[in-house]
Amino acid sequence: MRHIITGGSGFTGQLLAHRLLEDGQEVVNFDIKNYSDDYLQKNSQFINGDVRSIEDIKKLKLRSEDVIYHLAARQFADAVPKRNRQRWFYDVNVNGTRNILQEMTTNDVTKMVFFSTDMTYGLVKATPVSTDHPQCPLGPYGSSKVEAEKLIRSYEGLNATIFRPRLITGAGRLGILGKLFRLIAMNLPVPMIGNGFNHYQMVSVDDCVTAALLAGKKHFPRETYNLGSLNPPTTRKLLQALIEHAHSKSFVMPIPSCLIKPVLSVMDKIGLTVLYPEQFVIADQNILLDCHKTNQQLGWTPSGSDIEAMCAAYDNFKKISEKK
Repeated sequence: MRHIITGGSGFTGQLLAHRLLEDGQEVVNFDIKNYSDDYLQKNSQFINGDVRSIEDIKKLKLRSEDVIYHLAARQFADAVPKRNRQRWFYDVNVNGTRNILQEMTTNDVTKMVFFSTDMTYGLVKATPVSTDHPQCPLGPYGSSKVEAEKLIRSYEGLNATIFRPRLITGAGRLGILGKLFRLIAMNLPVPMIGNGFNHYQMVSVDDCVTAALLAGKKHFPRETYNLGSLNPPTTRKLLQALIEHAHSKSFVMPIPSCLIKPVLSVMDKIGLTVLYPEQFVIADQNILLDCHKTNQQLGWTPSGSDIEAMCAAYDNFKKISEKK
């Protein structure tokens, strides 16, 4: 049995590959770039390919016993264009998923793990948010993941487990967090949307990988699961704890939501994006995912706290920065 990871060179994909290799599994990375990790390069197979290309996917020569971990996606950490964002996200997140599913069907591959996002929910009506909450995404990224989920569920013979994680963090994670870490490293004020009394839930990358492996042990249930930490701190406490951990002179600077959100919206429209609408609209909201189903059906429990994961991500950021 081969464990094929699309987008395996990414943040979550590399840790998943490590864990699979530790379990003695055969790992194949299908990505447009190779691993940055020497161990993974030596111990797994790399196939250069783009999910947007059926011909590239055919290089995998899929077998019925293969398992697909579909992680390849365009995200906000990438170079998001100023215009035509829906087409840009859909090109990979929807069309790429369609291509993977088509080739899986052609080769009778039925086992799949797909990482979606909590952004498919949009502004939630109440918390904690269960997986049957309406999906009303606020922008093109979330809507592209909704469409990808629909495609996957349209294949009735597919044993596909779908995960909707909160913001994934941990050592090696940058993206939106890179901006925050740079401010703290430079001892600059840290702007915060709202008063910071909302609970901003995250999930560690280690726990996401554990969930994917547990899905395999449960024979890839055709279910959708949330992934989020237990008892997340308030946004204010999270930022203050990170600043203290970094021994930084930074301080949290609350900005009223009614003032900053219109400014961020205008800046995004004129191409001076600091945060994307899908990020800043919910930044001051309580959006806590209900993970009881994940625990009951997969036996999954978060292993660490948001503060620990964020501090690990910051330490890794500092380590990399000092090498440059």
